[in-house]
Amino acid sequence: MSAPLNPTGVSTCGSLYVVATPIGNLGDLSPRALETLGRVAAICAEDTRHTRQLLAHFGVEKPLQALHEHNEDEIAERLVARMLAGESLALVSDAGTPLVSDPGFRLVRAARAAGIKVSPVPGPSALIAALSVAGLPSDRFVFEGFLPAKAAARRERLAALSAETRTLVFYESSHRIEDTLADAVAALGAARGATLARELTKLFETVLDGTLEDLRARVAADVNQRKGEFVLLVHGAGEEADAKVIEGRRLYAKLSEHLSPSTAAKLAAELSGAPRKALYGG
Repeated sequence: MSAPLNPTGVSTCGSLYVVATPIGNLGDLSPRALETLGRVAAICAEDTRHTRQLLAHFGVEKPLQALHEHNEDEIAERLVARMLAGESLALVSDAGTPLVSDPGFRLVRAARAAGIKVSPVPGPSALIAALSVAGLPSDRFVFEGFLPAKAAARRERLAALSAETRTLVFYESSHRIEDTLADAVAALGAARGATLARELTKLFETVLDGTLEDLRARVAADVNQRKGEFVLLVHGAGEEADAKVIEGRRLYAKLSEHLSPSTAAKLAAELSGAPRKALYGG
């Protein structure tokens, strides 16, 4: 498919607007975002129930089309056909900027391939909001989204990132935050600087900083710090990161899946030549 043209050579198709919505505080919806949502033919939403509540708050009534990871491939072509026929659509996620750890890239890719204009309506993003207040280097960072849910895969991924010199940014959920912090301590080192941003822009917003071990202990000790949505930011490894320590932490992350922490650290230190205390502080 390609965008149709009128006799003057101008495209007659609609556009796709990628619209950022609040991550918590409804006052963060921009005037441009509200105006865009009010004039498109329909809104593609990850969770139509959630988006319907947002629209109702602002007095906007628009048809909603569910678009999520399970149906995006199936409906993208149909949505592109609507835009080629002249309708403009908006794409939103449950919160924040669409496509950042959310569905939508297949629709954007299909629209662009068809010659449809895809226009961003920028605004809130938990990733950028957390980075702006973390007090960690922000000139270079790597966004990893959500780590794997399974412990072994999560530890393996963290171990693979142990030598990354850029600031690391992760999203995490309330039911995995304790395990993720414990695994990060094991893979990246207890003394690595980090920031944990929780419930950004919401009533119970908190931003904790310190070492990874500090954060692990504070979250473990306070049930309230285990509620909500999290962005975990970790200082990158030093440029001079010791290769032995990096390898030792990788081995420790694997061995600790089957052995006690102290035994895993002892073996990892022997195999890598890294100091045992750099792998496990116990």
